Amino acid sequence: MSTSVKIVMVEDDLGHAKLIEKNIRRANIANDIEHFEDGSSALDYLFSDTVRANGPLLILLDLNLPDMSGTDILEKVKGDERLRRAPVVVLTTTDDRVEIQRCYDLGCNVYITKPVDYESFADAIRQLGLFLSVMQAPEIE
Repeated sequence: MSTSVKIVMVEDDLGHAKLIEKNIRRANIANDIEHFEDGSSALDYLFSDTVRANGPLLILLDLNLPDMSGTDILEKVKGDERLRRAPVVVLTTTDDRVEIQRCYDLGCNVYITKPVDYESFADAIRQLGLFLSVMQAPEIE
């Protein structure tokens, strides 16, 4: 039995969060989305026993959060035995090459610059190889 992948979105801008969720739904991905507006609550959730025990996650991460940098979260997630395999998609307004390289060095899987272009976002999810595994395919009679 495969457990459905839970999507954890860390994004302080509600407008962006709604747009990202709309894009996910448009790509026919029906997975649960847990949304956090700051890094601390996201980390509390990610490092809770329940989440660490139940796995599979896809993390959508903004870098510019009110209480900490997304790179701090990325570093903590990728440094954790249980969470390190979770794919992390960085969604941010920064297209600074140094910042992008730092995210890849820390282990992010995909780096997308906001505003998110729907096609490139859907492609990124597909490239993660998660597209089929996270998609709730309609039942075929």
